[in-house]
Amino acid sequence: MEKNLVLIGMMGAGKSTLGRILSKKIRLKFFDVDKIIESESGLKISDIFKSKGENFFRKLEEEISIKLLKSSNSIIALGGGAFLNSKIREELKSQSISIWLKWSQKFLIPRILASKTRPIVKNLSEKELIKLIESRYKIYSKADYKVNCDKLDKNKILQKIIYIYNNEKNNSKN
Repeated sequence: MEKNLVLIGMMGAGKSTLGRILSKKIRLKFFDVDKIIESESGLKISDIFKSKGENFFRKLEEEISIKLLKSSNSIIALGGGAFLNSKIREELKSQSISIWLKWSQKFLIPRILASKTRPIVKNLSEKELIKLIESRYKIYSKADYKVNCDKLDKNKILQKIIYIYNNEKNNSKN
């Protein structure tokens, strides 16, 4: 049984895009928690926030994330806020490798602000967004590994993730 590879990081970090590509390269199933939430609820995440509130969304996110983390041989892209949940972090430790896709604010802020579909940041000023990023980085730093993405293109980021994953697989066999 192989461990899951779990991608964490801020919205806009590339978890979904990189996860999809990785799943083809290393032939593992790919699950995007946010996409599953949307398909199971029949609503876009921004609509869940609007109509049912953030607490409802976080409960759904916890349920789906924990269910996926109990599987194996999968790549899982957690939502930006999921890793803040201690139950999800605890479940993740048991049979998953977490990799934080870390971007500096100068790369991340324009990416986040360019997206109109992020309910958490829709009404935040840039100053408030910086505070959010800094507070989340304290938790993200608990990930098993960190990939500093700023100076890397997509292929280099993928290479680093694959290297980490293969190393972990080899070490767990010893």
